[in-house]
Amino acid sequence: MSTHDYSFQESDTLHHLRHFLPAQAPLKDFIHHNTLHAFQDLPFFEGITRASRIFGYKVSLSLREYRELYKKGRISEEAIAQALERRNSNPDKTDWLQCLKEKNYNTSCEARVGSIRSGWEKYFHLDLDVLVHPILFRIICSYLDQGISIWNFPILDKGLLNSIRELEKNAFTSFFTSPRAKNLLMSRCKITDLLKIIVGDESLYEHYLYDQQFAHQGWSGMVAAVEDHPETLMDQKKVSLKDFIILELLLEIDALDQKFCEVWAPLGHLLKDVPPILFSPTPFSEYDQVLAIWQEAFEWTYYNKVLAAVHTKHLAQDTLIAPDFQALLCIDDREISLRDYLEQINSDCRTYATPGFFGVEFFFQPEHGRAYTKQCPAPVTPGYLIKEIESVRGQKKDIHLAKHSHGLIKGWMMAPTLGFWSALRLSLSIFKPTESPATALSSRHMDPKARLTIRKSDQFPDENGLQVGFTTEEMSQRVLALLRSIGLISNFGKLVYIIGHGASSANNPHYAAYNCGACSGRPGSVNARVFAAMANDPAVRKQLEQEGIVIPDGTSFLGALHDTTRDEIQFFDEELLTAELSTAHEKNKAVFRTALDLNSKERARRFELINHKDRPERIHKKIIQRSVSLFEPRPELNHATNALCVVGRRALTHGVFLDRRAFANSYDYRIDPEGKILANIMRPLGPVCGGINLEYYFSRVDNQKLGAGSKLPHNVMGLFAVANGFDGDLRPGLPAQMIELHDPLRLLIIVEHEPEVVLATIKSSPAMYEWYINEWIHLIALRPSSGDFYVFRQGEFVRHALPLSEVPVTTNISKILETSRENLPVYLMNA
Repeated sequence: MSTHDYSFQESDTLHHLRHFLPAQAPLKDFIHHNTLHAFQDLPFFEGITRASRIFGYKVSLSLREYRELYKKGRISEEAIAQALERRNSNPDKTDWLQCLKEKNYNTSCEARVGSIRSGWEKYFHLDLDVLVHPILFRIICSYLDQGISIWNFPILDKGLLNSIRELEKNAFTSFFTSPRAKNLLMSRCKITDLLKIIVGDESLYEHYLYDQQFAHQGWSGMVAAVEDHPETLMDQKKVSLKDFIILELLLEIDALDQKFCEVWAPLGHLLKDVPPILFSPTPFSEYDQVLAIWQEAFEWTYYNKVLAAVHTKHLAQDTLIAPDFQALLCIDDREISLRDYLEQINSDCRTYATPGFFGVEFFFQPEHGRAYTKQCPAPVTPGYLIKEIESVRGQKKDIHLAKHSHGLIKGWMMAPTLGFWSALRLSLSIFKPTESPATALSSRHMDPKARLTIRKSDQFPDENGLQVGFTTEEMSQRVLALLRSIGLISNFGKLVYIIGHGASSANNPHYAAYNCGACSGRPGSVNARVFAAMANDPAVRKQLEQEGIVIPDGTSFLGALHDTTRDEIQFFDEELLTAELSTAHEKNKAVFRTALDLNSKERARRFELINHKDRPERIHKKIIQRSVSLFEPRPELNHATNALCVVGRRALTHGVFLDRRAFANSYDYRIDPEGKILANIMRPLGPVCGGINLEYYFSRVDNQKLGAGSKLPHNVMGLFAVANGFDGDLRPGLPAQMIELHDPLRLLIIVEHEPEVVLATIKSSPAMYEWYINEWIHLIALRPSSGDFYVFRQGEFVRHALPLSEVPVTTNISKILETSRENLPVYLMNA
């Protein structure tokens, strides 16, 4: 076999390899991200096609699925015409319509990754993965274990290979069955040395490593993620992708030596055909073009309906009088329906939305916790620590889950005694699910009666380089920035609720994915309480006055937590309210209760086992019971069906039914003519909202390779990841139960401001600009003066003409909700 000239560079290959591996963090820090982030420097369709050719991923719906959506009316003729006009310069569209609707294509796609390593089976009739993976996965899982294993690996602080060397020196048994691999381990061999034995041909080294690591991309990605961010493990372990690869190469040599007694030739010497170059160009075929046209038509069929509804609202004027109360919630798409119901029930209520860490970045340490938890977006590195002190709440425990229950003697004694009670309790929970210490409740994240070290004090010196609490100046800066960003600079109500969100569930390893992404996968209860205390601080308000924001003395901010699974709200520090405000608060709580009941009814139409036509309060009770059921694989739908993000005044979406599909960030262009505030709002929208959207997109279109498959056979590995069974690869991405109802549409961000200002804003940061110029996210600017829409394409904003269609109007959205469990159209709600 003749090969091209090539010099293998180990460090460059490892750097390049880790860029393409899954970047999912351990479960406790599950943060949504673009699954194909490595291709984000390319235009969307070019990038996903390249990913498909190289790694064999499925990156869109199938041609049959698109045609079925067209037959059901979910892809319109107008949207097809728009997509054809944009993606095809040929003026004669007849041939392309035939391609879209009738022509058959060969849809098979053979991945380049795996083409070299398949030679083991072809020439040696040997499945090396079956021989190597079980022992490799058990070793790395035991090494990274976060609490399941009773004994730790030795000398963890010196790395994976040194730990294995220590075991090989002192143990009675060995991980290896033949002497050569063990001797190579002890000689501190390099990757190049091992590849010379296994592959032989240096030009194939890099390709072989990709073949090897993408045969278990979940484990390789986890090792790379922990190497880059060891703090994501509570019990930190020193590990590197390089050591992991060396271990696997040694195990491969050992398996081959055991099979062939060291009498075998390197794989590269046997290959007869030149393998495809892994990263050579990937042509864009007619079939790829057809899929791209269908995808764009699918997206714009929905987008156009949304834009038509927003267009009718853009001239609405904001009220100038102080409302009954104001509620500030997260931009999360699960909160927009609650905002709708609050404003329907009390027309004098005003709601706002901002990322749910509320602009206060810190680590949080519960009083009885030994670790810090990050309470801000993943890319942010906070320099502050908030400590919980004087907690009055004890930690619930379950003897069945204690570590000593796994010991030989105590475990044997407990099995016939407590085991009977456990079986009985498990059986009873089928018919009447109840809360247990194993249930993950968002309300347990913080003791609401404990004190928090919000203000910097000499009583609490800095810890581990972190400042405990904030100074007056630092608090004022954060309160000022948040109020300006959402446009709340006057007309304050007597009560302003700061409502973080979290989720509760039982038997759900992806628990963090249901919490607040802006709080690094944790409930936003601490952030809400901290911001409310800052905004209530007299010294802070005095500084705000100097900046032109006057908060009346009779106004009080109150922190709260919305549990999005149970649809319950917990309020904090109510005892600090005056008698007058307590009376108003009790009245407002009744509004929240009714809104939460209605929100439960809207959510329940997606759940098969709940009668969604029942009364809201009865449905709500079943929703709460459902949240603690061990047998419920779908505690809630989380971000399923997300498709939009609206950055602008509430007037744009007030009275528009969006079926819980929209992120929303409050913003008033009138106080930010140059877009300085807008830049801070737009910067995280790509990584946060775009990351959520694309992880759902790719987990939906390829749930086996880019998603986690069904969660029912998932096994928690070392308390940091999930796998199918006990010897399988880790499953990155989202399980099927989170994406079954999701329509794979790219996120459309609608920004209310002049197109020129929006363009300057996204160009201010290359990382931000990449999301839009390569169209991994669609972007539209709504010109306030005219209500015209401008879509961002190929580096500029061009006017977008809406198809002539009317948006349906309803006076009773609740009745419409009872008609279908599928995604509903956009409606204008006429009260």
